Amino acid sequence: MQTEELIAQLSSGLTPVRRLPGPWILAVRWLVVAIAVIALATAAFGLRRDLAARLADSSDLRQMIAAGLAGVLAAISALQLSFPDRSANWGLLPIPATGFWVGDLGWGCLRDLIESGFDRMNLETSVPCLAFILGFGLPLSLAMALLVRRAAPVRSLPVALLGGLAAASLTNVGMMMMHPVDAAATVLAWHGLGVLITVGGSALLGPRVMGSP
Repeated sequence: MQTEELIAQLSSGLTPVRRLPGPWILAVRWLVVAIAVIALATAAFGLRRDLAARLADSSDLRQMIAAGLAGVLAAISALQLSFPDRSANWGLLPIPATGFWVGDLGWGCLRDLIESGFDRMNLETSVPCLAFILGFGLPLSLAMALLVRRAAPVRSLPVALLGGLAAASLTNVGMMMMHPVDAAATVLAWHGLGVLITVGGSALLGPRVMGSP
């Protein structure tokens, strides 16, 4: 059999493979969907009445910006890492913003405890925070895992972790705009727990969704 005949026989009946969009396009698509979902959910549940006053507070505004930036950078990082030819250094992208956000919350928590003690840790009133973060954060992080399945990621665990961080961070911004929690200690306890569970759940389920062993 001639080489040309062999190639023709092997390629007969094959359908063209649709090329996967690049990581930047995927990042924009996921971010548009995620922000739209969180914005609609936040609006449906109702914005907090004192939102304008809270945004005038540099501490609250700083935490929202840091959380939002951490979410955007984590999404970009995850989708860059999902392509095998991209540098592993993309995984470092969200570290500064995430570190600033967590550090700022930690400092606020310490300040609250020094000024008011544990009386401000009214954990019961913040149960809806956890439900909101998990209810929207986990589905969005798994949606990212589905989005990158065709990229054949060789770093499925880092991609899943960063996807979970992206979803949880952006969901936290929506939560801060909706639920009136003033104590940084309470925010750190419940919002932080929501982030950890979302990231952990994404790390557990994400690689399976991506088809990794």
